[in-house]
Amino acid sequence: MAAARSQSRPIEALGKPIGRRTMLGILGLGALGVVFGQGIQKAISTALKAAGGSGVAEVLPGAGGFVLYTVTGGYPAAPHDYSLKVDGLVDRPLALSVRELEGLPHTALSRTFQCVTGWSVEDVHWVGVRLIDLAQHAGMKDGASAFELASFDGVYTESLTVEQARQSGALVAYSMLGAPLTRDHGGPVRLYVPGMFGYKSIKWLSRITLTDHAGPGFWEVRGYPMNAWIEGHPPASAA
Repeated sequence: MAAARSQSRPIEALGKPIGRRTMLGILGLGALGVVFGQGIQKAISTALKAAGGSGVAEVLPGAGGFVLYTVTGGYPAAPHDYSLKVDGLVDRPLALSVRELEGLPHTALSRTFQCVTGWSVEDVHWVGVRLIDLAQHAGMKDGASAFELASFDGVYTESLTVEQARQSGALVAYSMLGAPLTRDHGGPVRLYVPGMFGYKSIKWLSRITLTDHAGPGFWEVRGYPMNAWIEGHPPASAA
């Protein structure tokens, strides 16, 4: 498998948020930018800046590669005693090191990674533990219907319903493209949600909390939809 190329430019401090309608309106331009290159991408940049100068306009991709987003202006370093917390509506709260996570039954899959701004990378290989399996390992209680997810960058948050986690096969990933997750790609542990736009795949994952409802995450409070299925509806079966 050929390694995907990456471009690393942190998102600067956010200005006026980009609303859902504005973002969806420029998705067509984003797709063209991936195919036709810099000319179209300049048009997208202009549209994004007109929407409020959020900084997203500064991280549009070249064709065929990742763009590495961060909402804090830098890439956070994992705590030296990193552990992934699983708590909330569970019988057995967990605090797992990366090695302990790797020791659980794992899932490997290859899928296209699709950003809401229009670019994508095909056949990205991931290895990790299914989010729903991790919840069951912690003894998910009957009243649990959603996951609240937090990053150790101290800012980025996300959520998924339990049903979305099942339908997508959402993965708590520790390996990407045949190697441990790098810090730039959200390591040592991140979420990957097949079939949903990339903003749902929270980086630098530090805490998974089982709750009785799904609240808006970092991007949803800035206008992005809670329902992030790429085709607008869930797949017929889980990944």
